[in-house]
Parts: sequence; C-alpha cells; structure tokens
Amino acid sequence: MLRAALTAPLLAGLLACSPALNWRDVALAGSSAHALLPCKADRTTRSVPLGGAPTELAVAGCDAAGATFAVMTATVPAGQAPDAVLAGWQQATLANMQADAASVQRSDYRPTGGLPLPHAQRIVAQGRRGDGRPVAAQAVWSAHAAPGGGTELLHAVVYADRPQPVAAQAFFDALGW
Repeated sequence: MLRAALTAPLLAGLLACSPALNWRDVALAGSSAHALLPCKADRTTRSVPLGGAPTELAVAGCDAAGATFAVMTATVPAGQAPDAVLAGWQQATLANMQADAASVQRSDYRPTGGLPLPHAQRIVAQGRRGDGRPVAAQAVWSAHAAPGGGTELLHAVVYADRPQPVAAQAFFDALGW
C-alpha cells in the first residue's frame, strides 16, 4: 500500500511528461500572461463579443495525446465588470459543448497574479461535440489587472474524449501572469 502511495505521484509526473506531450513556453499576444502548451501552438486573433462589447481575443492551441489544449486572452476596458464577463464566458463555453448541467463541477482557480473573483474558476464537465460525439472538458478562467488599465482575462481548456486530469493539471499549473 505504501509503495502504491509513493509510486502514484511519480507515475502522474511521467504521464504529464510523456513524449506525446512536448511542453513549451507560449507567449500570449496582447497579454502579460504566460502558458505552457504540450505541442507547437497554432495561433489566431479575432473579435468576439465579450461582455456585450467587441473584444480582441488571442488564441493559442494545439492537439496532443488525443486532446485539444487551448489558451485564450483578452483585455476588457476599465469600468467593465470582469467577473460578469467571466461568468458569461463560462456559460457560452458550457452551452457550446452542450454540457450536461448535472456533470459540471466547479472549484476556485487563481493562478499566480490572478484576481480573487467569484467566477475565477476551474470547471470539469461532460458534454457533446458539434457532431454529437461525447467530450470531456476541463477549463479555467481567471483575470488580472492589466498593466495599461482595464483587466486581462484568461481562459484555458482541455477537450478530450475522456478526462485527462494529469495533463490538464500540468497545463493549468503553468498558467499565470
């Protein structure tokens, strides 16, 4: 029993560092946030309505070990309530993946430099992809006071056929400002 207790953390670390997960630093456009992705990132920016206003969203993501990893950042202007924007972003994400409301598990999430907001959360959920196939999602949302004013928002997510808690934990642990 003691051997199993000592071996479990080592095995988890080895799985997170498997050859299929080649972790690398990722600079996030227009943000002071930092992240690690387990594969070479594809990047894009686009204007999306966050909090009812067009907002420039920077996305970096990739597919590795049967999962999609993505991190998104945006800055909302001073005076816009960041917690309300995070709440709306969570609702939109869960609706998009057709999340089963009974499956959604929430916990607080605050990476280094994150603000203590009610919707700065980690969510684990089960849902359906656009084609109807099942999907497991592990996601986080956070916010940080932007150096030039306003608030930087951060959202990171892992989508896979089955939950990948070890890889998701490694991904989320590396996020911060």
